[in-house]
This record gives sequence, C-alpha cells and structure tokens, in this order.
Amino acid sequence: MALRPTILNPLFAAVDTLTGIGPRIAKLLEKVAGSRLIDLIWHLPNGLIDRRFSPKVGDAPPGRICTLTVDVLAHSPPPTRNSRLPYKVTCGDDTGRITLTFFHAQADYLNQTLPSGETRVISGKVEVYDGKRQMAHPDHVVTESQKEAIQRVEPIYPLTAGLSPKTLVKAVDSAMERLPDVPEWLDAAQIKRDQWPPWKDALTAAHHPETGFELDATSPIRHRLAYDELLSNQLALALVRVKARRLAGRSIQGDGQLRRKAIEALPFTLTGAQSRTLAEIDQDLADATRMLRLLQGDVGSGKTVVALLTMLSAVEAGGQAALMVPTELLAQQHLATLEPLCAACGVSIAFLSGRIKGKAREAVLDNVSSGKTSILVGTHALFQKDVEFHDLLIAVVDEQHRFGVHQRLELAQKRRGVDMLVMTATPIPRTLTLTAYGDMDVSRLDEKPPGRKPVDTRLVNLERLVETISAVQRAIKSGAKVYWICPLVEESETSDLAAAEDRHRHLSQILGEDNVAMVHGRLKGPEKDAAMAAFAGNDNPNGPKVLVATTVIEVGVDVPEATVMIIEHAERFGLAQLHQLRGRIGRGEQASTCLLLYHAPLTETAKARLNTMRDTEDGFVIAEEDLKLRGGGEVLGTRQSGLPEFRLADLAVHGDLLIMARDDTKLILERDPDLKTDRGEALRTLLYLFEQDAAIQTLRSG
Repeated sequence: MALRPTILNPLFAAVDTLTGIGPRIAKLLEKVAGSRLIDLIWHLPNGLIDRRFSPKVGDAPPGRICTLTVDVLAHSPPPTRNSRLPYKVTCGDDTGRITLTFFHAQADYLNQTLPSGETRVISGKVEVYDGKRQMAHPDHVVTESQKEAIQRVEPIYPLTAGLSPKTLVKAVDSAMERLPDVPEWLDAAQIKRDQWPPWKDALTAAHHPETGFELDATSPIRHRLAYDELLSNQLALALVRVKARRLAGRSIQGDGQLRRKAIEALPFTLTGAQSRTLAEIDQDLADATRMLRLLQGDVGSGKTVVALLTMLSAVEAGGQAALMVPTELLAQQHLATLEPLCAACGVSIAFLSGRIKGKAREAVLDNVSSGKTSILVGTHALFQKDVEFHDLLIAVVDEQHRFGVHQRLELAQKRRGVDMLVMTATPIPRTLTLTAYGDMDVSRLDEKPPGRKPVDTRLVNLERLVETISAVQRAIKSGAKVYWICPLVEESETSDLAAAEDRHRHLSQILGEDNVAMVHGRLKGPEKDAAMAAFAGNDNPNGPKVLVATTVIEVGVDVPEATVMIIEHAERFGLAQLHQLRGRIGRGEQASTCLLLYHAPLTETAKARLNTMRDTEDGFVIAEEDLKLRGGGEVLGTRQSGLPEFRLADLAVHGDLLIMARDDTKLILERDPDLKTDRGEALRTLLYLFEQDAAIQTLRSG
C-alpha cells in the first residue's frame, strides 16, 4: 500500500506539538492514552458532569453540582501558626451565602482569582457543614463573561496520577480541532438503516456527551465508532488472506503409510475431533494454495498427535516438516512424545535449540540441509539464517501467541509457500477468533482423549489453610506431586514474588526443605528449566514433591504425577488463567484435585468466575463466560495472548457488529478486490486511520 494519506498526517503528530503541552504533561498523556494526537482522539470519556444547573445560592441543594454567580465578600486566611486549617472565601448573592474552602492554598493566587468586591462564577459540589453551605475547592472559578464556557455538560475521562481533568480535556479538545473531513467509507444504506452519524460527527459527540446514554456502548454514536474499528480489523485480515492465498503452495498428498504406522503405535484411538481436524488439514494440503490453519485445542486435547500426523504427510510426499515451540522445556517434551512414534514408523527426527553449539549443531544442520532429517523440532533457533532445509513443506507453530509475527514470517519464508499450521492451547471465544485469525481457517479439538479423568475442583475458604496444608502432606505421602500457585498481587511482579517466597518458606518449614521447590518470573531460563525438571523428574525419589510458583508455570508442562493443584487467592485470577493452571493436572491415570482457595467475601463477578471453574472443564465454555464477565479488552489477558486490543469496540457488547463487519468485508472484496473505487479509496483511509497498514504488510505469516 502507498504512504499514509496526507489528510491523516496531523493526527499522527506527537502530543507535545499541542500548545501548552510540555515534557511533563506529555509523559502523563502518554501514560493515560498514548504519545500521539490520534491516541487522545480514541481516549473516550467514561462519565459526565452536568454543570448547566445554575440556581441562586439560597436554593442550591446539598450534594449536587451547581454553577453559581456570586459576589466575593471576604477572605479569611488560616492563622500562620496553624496552616493545616483551610483558607476560606465568603461569597454570596441576594438569597444567601456560601463559603469556599481551600486547603494548602496560596493567598496571592486566591486574591487574584477571587478579588474581593467582584462577581465570579463558581462551579462544584455544594455541601452543608455546621448548618452552612460550602464548596471545597471549586472545579471552576471564572468571570461572568466566561460563564457560558463552563456551564455545559463536561466529559469525565480516565486519568492518571498527576494529570488534572482540566488539562486532559484541553488536550483532547485541541487534538479534536485537527480532525480532518474524510470521505465516507460506510455504505449509505447501512448508515441510513442504523441511523449512524458521519464519522467526524460521531467522534465529536462521543467527546461531548449531552446525556448518560451517549456514553453507553450501545448508543448510535459508540456503535458507529466501534463498527469502524471492527471493519478496519476484518478488512485488514481479509486483504492479508487474499495475499497469502496468492502465494503458490504445493499440493501435498502422501500415501498414508507412515501415518497408519504412527496411529497403530498410539496407546489410544483418535478422538472424533482429531479425525475431523485431520480431514480438514488433508483437504488444505491437497489444495495447490497455501494452508493457513489455526488449531485450537483445549488443554490435553491431543494437539501434538495431530501435529505429528500432519507433518508425516510432508514426509510421505518426500519433503520435510518443522515444529516450532516457544521454550526449550516444551520443545523437549514434544520431542519425548514424538520420538517413539517416529521410531515406530521409521522417520528421522532431530532437535535444535540455541543451546546446541559447535559440532553437535553442525551435525544437526547438515542432516537438515541434506534431507536426512525429516522432522525438526525446536525453539526460535529454527528460523535463524544458518538453518537451511532440503525441502520444507509444512511448518507447525505451537503456542503461536508467544512468537512475534516476524519470527513466524521467517520460518514460513524458509521456502516460498510453506503450509502453516498454528496451534494454541488457549481456548478463544468465537468472536475473538474472528478478530485475530480472520485470515485463517480454524479447527477445534473439543474432545479429550479417552481415559482422561475429570479434575475434581473445589472452592475452599482461605480460613481453612491449615487443613489444606495437612491434605497436601497426606497427598505427597501417597506419592502425589503438588503445584501451589501464589496469588497475583495487582500487576506487581515484586509483590507476586514476595508472596511466593513467603509461601515457600512456610511450606518448607512444615513439609521439609527438600520437598518444596520454587519457580518465579525473575529466574533466568536455565534456572527455571532446572527447577521444573527437578519437580518433573522421576529419577530422583528424594526430589521436590511440591512446586511453589507464580503464574510462570508454562502452558504444556507435563508432569503426570502432579495430581493436586492449589491456587491461592483464586478470586484474583482471570478465568482463562485459572483454566490454564488447572490444565497442569489430570494428565495421568490418577484422579486429580484442584483447590481454589479464596478470601471471603467474594464479589459477584469473582463468585461467578469460581463457580464456572467448579462446574465445567470445557475451555471453550469458560472462554465465552470470560468474555461475558470481563469484556473483550481483558479476556485471556489480550496483551499476552497476541489478540488485538480495541480502543473503541468491546466484543462483549459489539459481537454482532463484528459479524456484520465480516460480511461487509466479503462484499467489499468481491466487488472491489484492490480497493480502487471511490469507496475503496475511502476504506484505505480507514485502514491507515486504525494503523492497519502495518498489519496488512506483516500481520500474518504470509
């Protein structure tokens, strides 16, 4: 795509280009909204103050915001020996008096702002103290000529410490003055049907709400703005998909021999969901265009087996396959699962990570480049420049959100048109799947392999901590291993770590130091791997039986002997996180128990969350419930999950608009695939406005 349309350039200027915004304020604005004018424009108010009510002083009701026209009668500074008392200014009109109180006030400033004998307009909350009306720190003090400017409905914005509402409102208003007139990108019939205002009018109204309804996500103003954002998302994904599909792939059709041998070597039969998914993948592989498929599988649903059977198709067709995993520990676990199955069907498999150096590395690379190695499993080391495949046909990426887009691109570009299968163990609600993977076909593994026992989940009040520790003692005596997850303390890694250290110390005193290990986010990779390996290993009968951890326990870490999961202060965790943590147990033949320790009393939301965990193990049900309870911005911790964050749309409310945007996108690209018509040009402006230009170039591995 061409450079950004010049009409939009003013919106991408830095906030410090606004008059009166110095480095300190710019930093605060960046913290609350972002560093550019467009960020201020997307920073919508979440409340309002109506300052239009303007009674006489004697009629001003307590507890209400009033805008009063008063005469300044007298100043009463606090005595010099007791500056903690407030500075008072007495004001009034012909119906009564009101005292303005200021703490830590500067006398010069107040005498200048409220000169005795003059008339001023004040606005703020009226209160009654000692039978007399007063107003503490009025929000506005202006002259009569400025009354109209403050006697209005005032938006309330989300703030940050050190930034005053007045400064933020002024900055947003200044940014809004630079809004250009843009061509309309929505269909005229749609605008008429939904009674939506033009884009610029909608934004102006959103920043100057007259009623509470205009703040609501379902109001026509907010609907229009949310739809614009969702349409830009769907259009960007669809354009990327078209581009990716144009990349010639190769029709991959094996004879099924290797796959049959691997299936015979499995200790279980494939689930219906696995068979269905493999049929979908086979269809993609046989097609001459590239496969771009997302495989969503709940914890323990058998994604690794599907990945292997997919990769064997590449080997049957005379090519190679690669499996990329985010951490060395997970890569080694995948290798341990795959090696015996590859041996059963006579396929060579190798492992590569950043830690393999020297001659060992050279040997792996030689075998890969000569084609001796058919399947390569590894970490991000797979996409480094010195890794050359003989004929890479299929690339599988596990826990795809842990990799940057560029890393996936580099693996896919090892050979033009490589078929891609990306996998995630994080169940994603259908609406969120559309926003993040609208360019991919999606398969779901929604059944667990036979023989998997359900996890018994119980809610336990933290007051029963002593009983809980006794239960842990009994469990480890019977040979079980136990995860003990420590609470999230807001967003603070140091507090989380302190909580884990305290619990580690406490449990070590009761259960014995050798029995209790700990992992946390500050440990370096090798130290973390060593602690996890000591807990997972069966070769040392005296190794740790309890692992105290913050939430760094990796998705996919497999310790079949771990049958107890204790999550302390479970009410502080999101549903998706609780589900992922619980997925660490219930992986062996033994019955497993998850105890959710909570601190009473619980909020209604926390109660709903914990009850959902107790009542179901279906990750997809949990993900949908999470979306309902927390909204699209929070669900699954989008910052960590690689899902897009929306500024104006809330998927918990605007899911129907997303479906509408997807359908609109299909029509647009059928009629105007290169966006060359007048509407197409306007839609290009929309893509740049929501910064989808970068997404169009690199969003997907295509």
